[in-house]
Amino acid sequence: MKRVLILLYIVLFATSVSGQEKEPKIQIVTDMGKITIKLYNETPQHRDNFIKLVQENAYDSVVFHRVIKQFMIQAGEKLSPDDSIANKSMAKDLGYKVPAEIVYPKYFHKRGQLCAARTADNVNPERASSANQFYIVTGKHYTDHELNKMEKEKNIQLTPEQREAYKTAGGAPHLDGTYTIFGEVVKGMKIVDKIELVNTDHTDHPLKYIKIKKMKILKK
Repeated sequence: MKRVLILLYIVLFATSVSGQEKEPKIQIVTDMGKITIKLYNETPQHRDNFIKLVQENAYDSVVFHRVIKQFMIQAGEKLSPDDSIANKSMAKDLGYKVPAEIVYPKYFHKRGQLCAARTADNVNPERASSANQFYIVTGKHYTDHELNKMEKEKNIQLTPEQREAYKTAGGAPHLDGTYTIFGEVVKGMKIVDKIELVNTDHTDHPLKYIKIKKMKILKK
């Protein structure tokens, strides 16, 4: 009986460990190349919603409609056949929101993080996320002086990991703790950087849209 119980504990432990390791990976195929992201299991509602949209091909022909250098690239707008650069609209949402899943300070706005866009606090105090719009952080590098000033102004305390990441890799620390981060880029940041460098107009719309051709869930 004891042997059976021990074997059961081993199986349960192994299942638990493997479950923690199996973070879904998705490949984003764009006009400029491929980006691979993984989704965090600690944000299950965002993870499952994103997977659902990928399975429904909801991101096919979606464009990166907002690009800001040293900050981020954002996608989620699906163009109709008569949409053009001269006649562009704001990104269209799907009519529902995903409840906030802010896992902070474990996940913060360092370079390469996958985050959910949302409306402002004054109309969205719960900080619920857009169902379909997301952004990938590119960010900028910060000095100790800049980070110290930010800590003082916002009355926050950055962790050593945050401080090191913002100094060496870069990011967007001013958004920390206010938006849901639900994944990260694991391959293809060079493609993200290429998209970040496209020419934009005064509203941060690319002069030539970069399209997501398709997304697919990777087996491994």
